[in-house]
Amino acid sequence: MNKTELIAEVAKKCGLSKKDAEKAVSATLDTITDALCQGDKVQLVGFGGFETKQREARMGRNPKTKEAIEIPATTIPVFKAGKAMKDKVAK
Repeated sequence: MNKTELIAEVAKKCGLSKKDAEKAVSATLDTITDALCQGDKVQLVGFGGFETKQREARMGRNPKTKEAIEIPATTIPVFKAGKAMKDKVAK
């Protein structure tokens, strides 16, 4: 499912126009992204949680030249599914 299909499904389930559903979905995703950028965690009970983690710098290898390169440290977003979501998907 892509973003367009998600918007169409939200519009159908909530009885909204696609334009209103797009605003709601975009606002939700932007709010989650902004919170993660500020270093906050986002917990959605029954769904899961979003947070950021630090990935340490490490040595890698260019597969084309076999030359060793340093991959810099970075911050990555992480999602962990909640118990209710795990149980529903497992059925």
